[in-house]
Amino acid sequence: MKKVCFLIVIVVVTSFVSCTAQKSPKVTLKDNVDSLAYAMGLAQSESLKDYLVRGMNIDSIYLDDFFDGLKKSANAPEDDKRIKKDIAYSGGVQIGQQVSRIASNINSELFGNDSIRKINKDNFVAGLIHGTSGKGALMSAVEAETYTRITSELIKAKSLETQYADNKIAGENFLEENKTKEGVQTTASGLQYKILTQGKGATPTAESTVKVHYKGTLIDGTEFDSSLKRSEPAIFRADQVIKGWTEALSIMPVGSKWELYIPQELAYGSKDSGQIKPFSTLVFEVELLGIEKK
Repeated sequence: MKKVCFLIVIVVVTSFVSCTAQKSPKVTLKDNVDSLAYAMGLAQSESLKDYLVRGMNIDSIYLDDFFDGLKKSANAPEDDKRIKKDIAYSGGVQIGQQVSRIASNINSELFGNDSIRKINKDNFVAGLIHGTSGKGALMSAVEAETYTRITSELIKAKSLETQYADNKIAGENFLEENKTKEGVQTTASGLQYKILTQGKGATPTAESTVKVHYKGTLIDGTEFDSSLKRSEPAIFRADQVIKGWTEALSIMPVGSKWELYIPQELAYGSKDSGQIKPFSTLVFEVELLGIEKK
């Protein structure tokens, strides 16, 4: 029975290797130690096949080249310079493939749906090489990090502003018309509000923890959030929400119910927050239920 099982194993291995053009490696089984070495290698082959495809991104068409390198490296001295050189080159190839994927992600992050604009991969690679080798760098690592952070945000914001220009203009037009409506008041920051019910309680500070019921909608009436639907008031510090909320709460007595019309720059600005697209003007109905005791 053991012999039959072993023969089946041999058939499996042969069928896999025969998919490649390479000649099957010779196996010498003189004793149980030889058989153990072979069995251990075979036992690892399933995880290796998966790693080759998923981890190393090796195309099955080029398995012969992988097997060739595997055999040569396994039997080479640890200090073999040729092998070390091959390993270094292989590492560069793998990192290069990662750079290609990273560049695609960066393009998507910076330019959104604009398929024409792309970062210069040659410059990206040059930066990697200069920084890693310690030669030829045009700026320090700290300067590079600062420049990356600031410039990425500027480019991304400008790209989003172009992509969502119609959304921004629609909000500006809404506020321009809304400010002329009866009962609507406008603050110096551009926040608009309408008093539905004026409370007589205390007024929160920015550091106050407040309890509110609210409903949030886009200017087209699409509702994106509501504590009323959850049947549970929201509790938070007044300075830990969008600027429009913080400002409104600082002039809103407990017991009040107001309608807020918040310009995008006092809301989420260029941030994409699910239903709330970049540069969205928001409308909230807010009822201030109380100020929590510290």
